[in-house]
Amino acid sequence: MRVHPEPMPILRLAYIAVFLLAVIAVFTLWSQVGGQGHLDLVPWPVKLALGCGAACAIARAAAAAVKGEHGWNGQTVKWTGLALAALFLCGMASFYAHTNLEDTGDESDEGDPAISSAYHNSARLESARRLARSAPTSVTTMRSPS
Repeated sequence: MRVHPEPMPILRLAYIAVFLLAVIAVFTLWSQVGGQGHLDLVPWPVKLALGCGAACAIARAAAAAVKGEHGWNGQTVKWTGLALAALFLCGMASFYAHTNLEDTGDESDEGDPAISSAYHNSARLESARRLARSAPTSVTTMRSPS
């Protein structure tokens, strides 16, 4: 007599789909809210842990909602709270990358950029005035000598 393995429950497939969808949703939300440039600066182990942790908490919240008698039960609230905490940590990681990992170019000894650009603009203006004073003013001076 052959024993056939029990077919995979449809709920397991649904939870896998919820997890994969949650991974896509978490990283899309993180890049849109926190900024793709800041997300790129976050080290990959942090992105992996926080992103998969939030997606896992979302999938577990869905499983708890299905398993309980009511949709919002104690387990659902617990896993939803953990998912929100993981998403908050994603935001904090983006904030840390923005404040500490982003290259702003402050290391140069140029000084204040507003003063520097004002100095360069005034130097250009003075150069343009000298050029205007030295330029010919009438058509007769522009003719070639005959």
